Amino acid sequence: MRYLPLSDTDRGDMLARIGVDTIDDLFADVPEKARLNELLDLPRRAGELQVERQLSTLAAKNVAAGSVPFFVGAGAYKHHVPATVDHLIQRSEFLTSYTPYQPEITQGTLQYLFEFQTQVARLTGMDVANASMYDGSTGTGEAVLMAHRVTRRNKAVLSGGLHPQYRDVVEDISGMADDTVVSLRADPTGTEDILAQIDDDTSCVVVQSPSFYGQLIDLKPIAEKAHAHGALLIAVFTEVVSLGLIEPPGAQGADIVVGEGQSIGNGLNFGGPYVGLFATNQKFIRQMPGRLCGETVDAEGRRGFVLTLSTREQHIRREKATSNICTNSGLCSLAFTIHMSLLGGAGLKKLARINHANAVKLKKDLSAVPGVEVLNTAYFNEFTVRLPKPAHDVVEALAEKGILGGVPVSRLVPGDASLENLLVVASTEVNTDEDRAAFASALKEVLA
Repeated sequence: MRYLPLSDTDRGDMLARIGVDTIDDLFADVPEKARLNELLDLPRRAGELQVERQLSTLAAKNVAAGSVPFFVGAGAYKHHVPATVDHLIQRSEFLTSYTPYQPEITQGTLQYLFEFQTQVARLTGMDVANASMYDGSTGTGEAVLMAHRVTRRNKAVLSGGLHPQYRDVVEDISGMADDTVVSLRADPTGTEDILAQIDDDTSCVVVQSPSFYGQLIDLKPIAEKAHAHGALLIAVFTEVVSLGLIEPPGAQGADIVVGEGQSIGNGLNFGGPYVGLFATNQKFIRQMPGRLCGETVDAEGRRGFVLTLSTREQHIRREKATSNICTNSGLCSLAFTIHMSLLGGAGLKKLARINHANAVKLKKDLSAVPGVEVLNTAYFNEFTVRLPKPAHDVVEALAEKGILGGVPVSRLVPGDASLENLLVVASTEVNTDEDRAAFASALKEVLA
């Protein structure tokens, strides 16, 4: 007997309640050219061995990040992840653990989330951090919504140095809520006048440092101007290792700090899953999205951990929820916590220094290539260069020579002729002097 949970009458009642005539009307926002009107041209079925062979053949066409000199960054970075991390997160009690609703049987999960929160709070220089977000981009969108709740305003000012995909997320979320977003033009050198955009209607200012283009930004004057107008400063980062070397955003006056934690404990993974980091000041804690684990004592006075706050609609009245985020990036946050524990404070600083030193070496090597101009004066492990020809074509030519040489800005910011020749390059601890020399040599050949 087939399971048919809805009758035609049921479906008709639901459509009438929604206010549409047919199910197809529910897809009205999807462009016609993006819809599938028939099945994909794929075999309907195949044996496991046949599928495995076919997928292996396709996978062999990829150029793996670890197989060639790799200088790609722009929001996702190749770092060395100790084998210990992968070994520990695959222990069954971690790999199969479920949402910690019952603290009496999930103390292990709650404890590592508590330690994760402590690490994030100390890294960012903030009072409190949550148990993680899905990733940095959606975390940034949540931060803007949080700022609107705190200030009771709905205008966000986005720096031109904010990662384009983070900007897109904020604009999409804001568009659905009819909030106002002022997005500044692309700012590779960090010279924009963002202070002029802050007024008494501003809810928050969103600034990334290091920026998408690699430029380090002094957040202090921006925080002062924002606070003078009753607005909040949201500090964003995509490279968490940078916090081992630069002044924490909290110490620079940030009210909310949000970013991507992939660089610690997590591989590139074809773009995900990643782990969003989210921290704020104590006074804003009840407006923070997601979960918050806290320390307590049981009936016998023993140390224990619980979900202290879960301000989402599954746990409290929907109209009181701060977010509809349904979970946290548990396994990825565990990997982050283990790797960070292995590094320790001194290890993180050493790792950060190595990253910066490698970027300085890469800048020197690329600056010696005729026609290449480095745009950034202060950077961590990533910077932007201007080439004498479109960066997209250069990257493709470099790939043919076995070099993955960065991200063309035009790939993420299409349609702006002034950005076509810009290339964002990164050099982490995994790059050797030989890698950098090969990159410079291949780039010289391509530009000749």
